[in-house]
Amino acid sequence: MKNLTQLREQIDAVDKQIVELFEQRMQISADVAKYKISIGKKVFDKEREQAKLASLKAMAHNDFNRHGVEELFQQIMSMSRKLQYQLLAQNGASGRLPFIAVDDIDRTNIRVVYQGVEGAYSHAAMRAYFGDDVNCFHVRSFRDAMEAIAEGAADYAVLPIENSSAGIVADNYDLLVNFENYIVGEQIVKCQHALLGLPGAKLSDIKTVYSHSQALAQCEEYLDRHPEWRKVPYDNTALAAKKIAEESDKTQAAVASKFAAQVFGLDVLEEHIYYNEKNSTRFIVVTNQRIFRKDATKISICFETPHSSGSLYNVLSHIIYNGLNMNKVESRPIYGRNWEYRFFVDFEGNLNDSAVKNALRGIREEAINMKILGNY
Repeated sequence: MKNLTQLREQIDAVDKQIVELFEQRMQISADVAKYKISIGKKVFDKEREQAKLASLKAMAHNDFNRHGVEELFQQIMSMSRKLQYQLLAQNGASGRLPFIAVDDIDRTNIRVVYQGVEGAYSHAAMRAYFGDDVNCFHVRSFRDAMEAIAEGAADYAVLPIENSSAGIVADNYDLLVNFENYIVGEQIVKCQHALLGLPGAKLSDIKTVYSHSQALAQCEEYLDRHPEWRKVPYDNTALAAKKIAEESDKTQAAVASKFAAQVFGLDVLEEHIYYNEKNSTRFIVVTNQRIFRKDATKISICFETPHSSGSLYNVLSHIIYNGLNMNKVESRPIYGRNWEYRFFVDFEGNLNDSAVKNALRGIREEAINMKILGNY
């Protein structure tokens, strides 16, 4: 029986041959790319690859090896495609992205829409991004905000996209697909809940506390210290603050932001009543123009994948292979198509970067319905 050292030497010898053959195959792939460039043929030929995999699997002698051969050559073919995409880009065949680079987004003579009411965190995010003097209005629903910019009633919309505690705002992910609107900026707002009351009210006056159910839950530890208070869920934090201001009942209080206290003329009876110091909401700034700032560093895309083994990995591998850092992956069910999903991915980069162009070219070729949601 051979000892371990001898077996490892044999593996090393075989591995050396594999590397030599891999480099030989890549050189042939480069020649294939040159030919495809000359005739304008697409890199990805799914039918050809499936037929090739079937013939290679048939050469293996057992089921375990057949699965291994399939996985191995899927990766080799994936590397071959990536090489061909790079060569296409080097020969000026990478295609033009339908986005225009700008120094900054327009912040003068604009109109901004946000969902919710005055005093809401969306209102605070809009003011933080555009300033206090911006011409703005609010609407009832996220869809109303998207429609406002799609129709030209507003230039930009400010919408929540995810909360660090509660997760994504699923409706807005879906709306980014359904509308030809694009992300051009983002604003993160800390959800620093406070207890608000009428001017002159004291904690001893309070009998009922109103707020959104999520905000009440996030302040549960504080509120439990006052078992005599009745906690009443309300539509949202800002409307709860507005209710307190309008009804002028000093026994009522609201859990809302200090910003809402300023808007509705309320006193802050207690600050920092939330238990999660890092609780924040990320808002996106959306427009109907295909633009991006020249200094943008984050790209958001969405796509669907074929129903086949490894298809999601193959798509995401274009981001990894081009040295790009992926920040986030989310999935959403596709309406009307049971058990099928659309993927949303955020990664670092700028649409002018060659690595980004290569990655997007590969993803567009191999995914289904890929859309660039924005560079910001």
